[in-house]
Amino acid sequence: MLEVREQQLLSGVATARRDEVEGVGGRLLDARAAARVAETFKVLGDATRVRIVHALSLAELCTCDLAALLGISEPAVSHHLRTLRQMRLVRFRRQGRLVYYALDDEHIRHLFDDSLKHATEP
Repeated sequence: MLEVREQQLLSGVATARRDEVEGVGGRLLDARAAARVAETFKVLGDATRVRIVHALSLAELCTCDLAALLGISEPAVSHHLRTLRQMRLVRFRRQGRLVYYALDDEHIRHLFDDSLKHATEP
């Protein structure tokens, strides 16, 4: 049985391993950073957006191509892309009348790839 040491932190809660708690506490995300990460996962909590991110991890695509791939309207794709852009998950470039989208950077690709591996593991 784990022996609980009666040591108090600022929160007034007893800890079993004060040294570990203090070590983690020094590296723990602040509330603002945690909220930003949570918002990123919230945005990626939509299956259509996940499919858009997956498609963009495979190729740079325009709105009409994404709409055709996903079987949804171009306005619906545009709405999702706007949300993904606001979170800096995708970027765009214009070529004539078309707008092409790609993942913003390799961090997004790694986040998606790791999430996909986790979700498809037995």
